[in-house]
Amino acid sequence: MYSSESKKLDISLSINDEERSITIRPANTLLYVIREQFGLTGAKPGCYNGDCGACTVDVDGVPIKSCLMLAVEGVGKKITTIEGLKDTPIQKSFVEHFAFQCGYCTPGFIINCNALIQKYPNAKDEIIEEWLESNICRCTSYKEIEEAIKAVITRSEEQY
Repeated sequence: MYSSESKKLDISLSINDEERSITIRPANTLLYVIREQFGLTGAKPGCYNGDCGACTVDVDGVPIKSCLMLAVEGVGKKITTIEGLKDTPIQKSFVEHFAFQCGYCTPGFIINCNALIQKYPNAKDEIIEEWLESNICRCTSYKEIEEAIKAVITRSEEQY
C-alpha cells in the first residue's frame, strides 16, 4: 500500500518460510531490508552492483543478487536466505571439503550452489563452472567449492 504522505510502503515478505510485514521506502533494496530491518545478516554487502554475489539469496528457486533487487519486488515470492537453509547437503559438503576461508562470500556461494543442485541434480562440469561465475571468492580457489558440489551430486546419484 502506498502512502503519498510518508512516501513509504507497507509490504509483507515471505522470508525463510515466515511472513514478515514491514514499512519500507520504495527504493530499499532487498539486501538492505533483510539485513538492516530483519536482522538477517547472512547475505553480505559486497560490491553493490551484482558482480561479487556475496548478497545472493534464493527467490522462488532462483539465486538472486539481493543488492540489485528492490524489496518491493519480493512481494508474493518465497525468499530464502542462508539463515533459512537448515542442514542441507551442500552446507555439510562445504564443511567436509573446506570450501571456504574467510567466509565472507560463503553464504552467497552456498545459496547459489543449493539452487544449482535443485535445478540440475546431475550437473556436469560446464554447468557447475557457469553457475560459479556469478560469485567471486578472493580467498581460495573454486576447486574446493566444485568438489563440494560434486560430492552432493555423487551422493544423490548413489542413493538411486
